[in-house]
Amino acid sequence: MKILVINGPNMNMLGIRQPEIYGSATYEDLQAMIREEAGRLGAEVGFFQSNHEGALVDAIQQAYFDKVDGIVINPAAYTHTSVALLDAVKAVGIPTVEVHVSDPDSREEFRHVSYIREACVGTVRGHGLPGYLEALRMLVR
Repeated sequence: MKILVINGPNMNMLGIRQPEIYGSATYEDLQAMIREEAGRLGAEVGFFQSNHEGALVDAIQQAYFDKVDGIVINPAAYTHTSVALLDAVKAVGIPTVEVHVSDPDSREEFRHVSYIREACVGTVRGHGLPGYLEALRMLVR
């Protein structure tokens, strides 16, 4: 099984960005943790991170042409603003799980809206970085 893990704006700043919310592990630590779990599950995993909405849309579309079996996505701030990401996930028809390190519903009001959720087969939120592993396992099942 081929899985693509997509991360949106500021996720490359893990370990630096608000450690009281996102913890002290780095983006590289997150990738290593996901690679290890993917190996245990017998899945192939790739990564894409961008701070630009269009680049994220391009990555979702490219996943279709690359015959990706599943997407784990943390759209970050674009969760609450991007109809383009929603439309891209709908367009490709690849099973997608939305992940959030924190629980957006326990934060500011504007974070309670997720545009992409309607196109996803599942959502994991508020479980820290291990939430990515839960999402990976959802897709492999």
